[in-house]
Amino acid sequence: MSQPSSSYVEEIKAAVRGCIALVVGQRDAPSYFDFSQRGLVGSLLAVVIAIALAGFGPLLAGARLPPGAATQSVVVNAVLFGAQALTAWIALRQMRRGDGFVPYLVASNWVTFTTAVLLLLSTFLGPLGIIILVVVVVMAIMTFINIGRFVVTLTPLQIGLLFLSQAVGVFLALGVVAIMLPPPPLPPV
Repeated sequence: MSQPSSSYVEEIKAAVRGCIALVVGQRDAPSYFDFSQRGLVGSLLAVVIAIALAGFGPLLAGARLPPGAATQSVVVNAVLFGAQALTAWIALRQMRRGDGFVPYLVASNWVTFTTAVLLLLSTFLGPLGIIILVVVVVMAIMTFINIGRFVVTLTPLQIGLLFLSQAVGVFLALGVVAIMLPPPPLPPV
């Protein structure tokens, strides 16, 4: 476990290095993350920033969004985060691995932050941004598996069950959001 960083910027740098270590499959990836209470709070702050970037970041790139679309994106992403966290907690408890929840959450939160930054960069690149989207998809798969392997130390079957629980949680959350929130109006042409 990494030592508590003296600044949040240092914590971000270490966590991004940890995300890279997860993507390439380095066994020492957990050493880049702070699994203390301070580290958990820092990772939750990173998720808040990531959700804000996902919602309002396209406006920085000059994208024309319909009224309320950015706020709706924030709400949807917050609900999805809650569903993923809840289903991870339930699944890990059922596997008798509740001790792995905070490390799972911390590492996953930093991956969320890193992917949000990459996705924002993709909006600035226009058509070339598709390359970053492919990188994000590969990164999401690799980091999920390697968080299970190296951070939480799950078996392959447990990683599969955790993935299944996450998929069900996100699917149900999207259904609830679709029922509760109307689609945003189309932008003027």
